[in-house]
Amino acid sequence: MFTKILIANRGEIAVRVARSCRKLGIESVAVHSAADAGSMHTRVADNAIDLGDGPASSNYLNIPKIIAAAIESGAQAIHPGYGFLSENPEFADAVAEAGLVFIGPSAHAMTTMGGKVAARDVAVRVEVPLAPGTGAIASSAAVEAFGAEHGYPVLVKASAGGGGRGMRRIDSEPQAKDAFDAAVREATAAFGNGEVYLERYLTRARHVEVQVFADTHGNVVYVGDRDCSVQRRHQKLVEESPAPGLSDELRRSMGDAAVRLAREVDYVGAGTVEFLVEDEKFFFLEMNTRIQVEHPVTEMVHGVDLIAEQIRVAAGEKLSILGNLAPKGAAIEARINAEDVAEGLFLPAPGPVDLITAPEGEGLRFDAGYESGDTVLPLYDSLIGKLIAYGPDRETAIKRLLDGLDRLQIEGVPTTVPAAQTIVSHPDFRELRFSTLWLEETVDFSEAEPTDRANVEVGGRFYIIPTFSDYGTAGGYGGYGAAAPAAAADPASDPVAATGRIRQARAKRETVSDGSVKAPMQGTIIKVNVEAGQQVTKGDVMFVLEAMKMENPIPAPVSGVVGDFTVVTGDSMAAGTLLTKVTVEVAA
Repeated sequence: MFTKILIANRGEIAVRVARSCRKLGIESVAVHSAADAGSMHTRVADNAIDLGDGPASSNYLNIPKIIAAAIESGAQAIHPGYGFLSENPEFADAVAEAGLVFIGPSAHAMTTMGGKVAARDVAVRVEVPLAPGTGAIASSAAVEAFGAEHGYPVLVKASAGGGGRGMRRIDSEPQAKDAFDAAVREATAAFGNGEVYLERYLTRARHVEVQVFADTHGNVVYVGDRDCSVQRRHQKLVEESPAPGLSDELRRSMGDAAVRLAREVDYVGAGTVEFLVEDEKFFFLEMNTRIQVEHPVTEMVHGVDLIAEQIRVAAGEKLSILGNLAPKGAAIEARINAEDVAEGLFLPAPGPVDLITAPEGEGLRFDAGYESGDTVLPLYDSLIGKLIAYGPDRETAIKRLLDGLDRLQIEGVPTTVPAAQTIVSHPDFRELRFSTLWLEETVDFSEAEPTDRANVEVGGRFYIIPTFSDYGTAGGYGGYGAAAPAAAADPASDPVAATGRIRQARAKRETVSDGSVKAPMQGTIIKVNVEAGQQVTKGDVMFVLEAMKMENPIPAPVSGVVGDFTVVTGDSMAAGTLLTKVTVEVAA
């Protein structure tokens, strides 16, 4: 067994890995950017190494720096967590070449299953069902041809990544070119690889994933399944295990298919095989060659520590969980992000977290990456933590989660707590009437009370600091572990200096837009759809802003005439920057 492990990540997952290391009697080493010097994961780990200033590409994504830190610390292995370098085969190879152990699959397995096109080829080889799709495509003409043959909607997807980045739904042929171009742009920005492919979009499907685990002794098993259908913009908000309402035969067939896929690529460690399920049919979607954000629900119903099991397997031990493959009870997880749902926009809302108090009670667990007094930085993802509830049955788990959400206290930033409450208490959710489209098509968050926000200037840059509302907010935005956008602030500066800390004021008020169109977050304008003097309708997409490797549409707040503006494609800007103003025309 290892005596020291370096954790190449930050936030909630780095804290989680450090705690599992301590349980195993293993010393942990955290790495951090200059901006993250005081973050919770550096306090929980036994040691911490500063990887320096700059955006994530200069530290958390810098392979030579991380390898050097591991060697300097005396660590024998590196745990990559999720996001960042966790699915980067070059990193896995570099770790091995340095004489260290990568706690994850081989670079070969990662390359094969991490590339969506190659993974589809493996699925064909081992006879795992696939929805109609293509290999890599080179133009929007391929989209049009595929749509003509298979019908719409069609999904264009990045081959190299996940988290909704590089993914676009196309409902008709006229949308093909813009959607294809946007997907390639976003995939290139997020993963350095613009390759995309197509899949027929299933409009009534649920998203069900199977946890697989393999060791170096020939054991490959599946450890139950999870339902992750509750998504917004392809980002999961609520997950549960086991996936409810599936027949035993369907469950076994999916599990067996996942094991065949893992065996075919000599997989080692923890992985997740994702499927779309429609009626009694399932279709392979993709494989995530890492631990998942939602792994705690599997841990709760199987009574296992999947992180500890990753470490044991990487150390050459046999699987210890072979006696825990049948689920007992049910668990549901709600992701708690620092996000603002005002006007239904679900925007990241960084700022100081004045207070976090986790609820205590039977079956409740809170995995957090922040404590009271910490700051959610605008440089990284907005995940504060995950609240998980367990019960002997699904209804008990739901009741416990709702009770826990009601008692979870987070002050200083708006969070997704009210969104989770709305989702989990919804009759459709409780009665299994949902699909991957259910949240966006059925659940309306636009009625949520707008969150007051103040723009705080630090070092010449503006940061949106939301105030806390009695009603709260909801969300479910961006991908975890994303690198800082090009326009990110200097991470050496504390976005909310001690002198600039905003004491949150509880307020409830009705907001009427004055027509101002502002950048909702730091980022780069990559598309301008309007001109001065143009008539627009409320909701029309006026600009597209790239931030956190995601493309964010900026809609017209009211119907009217577009005023003057100076922004052009390629401009980078701070949150709150005025782009233009829409003037409402008053009838004479």
